[in-house]
Amino acid sequence: MPFLARVRNIIFSPVAEWQVIAKEKRTMKRLLGRYVIPMALIPAVASFIGYGLVGANGILFRISGVYWGISMATNSFITSLVVYLLGTLLVDIIAPAFGAPRDLGRSAQLVAYSYTPAWLAGIFYALPGLQAGVALGLYSVYLFYTGVPQLKKTPEDQRVAYTIVSAILLIIIRFLVGLLLSDLIYSLAAERFIWSQSQ
Repeated sequence: MPFLARVRNIIFSPVAEWQVIAKEKRTMKRLLGRYVIPMALIPAVASFIGYGLVGANGILFRISGVYWGISMATNSFITSLVVYLLGTLLVDIIAPAFGAPRDLGRSAQLVAYSYTPAWLAGIFYALPGLQAGVALGLYSVYLFYTGVPQLKKTPEDQRVAYTIVSAILLIIIRFLVGLLLSDLIYSLAAERFIWSQSQ
């Protein structure tokens, strides 16, 4: 299915689209190249625009310039890839606990396509004043919920629990990876500042 059609359908008619997806065979690697990376570029490019060109007010200083744009874009992109890769593995590992079979390909589809709203909402990073709009990405949880019975054959009485636990795991991964990368970015920025002051 064409890329844009898949994005549109999973957002506006998820139940029907999951039925289509269930008939497709996809590997983790194939989804990474054909869907995840293009989608992950949306918040990454928006972050470059927002922090590099528009600028944002930090806690102690204003964040703007090429360094911040590239750093925040890289943070966003790497975080997206780690959430997909590690999230897929964990969603698949915990599947039997909720009566669902392990199937890495199906878990990859579930994580990648249900994460679509989060990536689309990343467009709000282009305008730091509107970043609260990324909360629209929570629609991803509903998409995961609607995709579980189609892709993972989860029993109905385990569907909510599997969705909640999976969502928590994905949020934790995103938070921890983002935090680690942010610490690295701020540390490097501090070193650059100290170096520039010593010249």
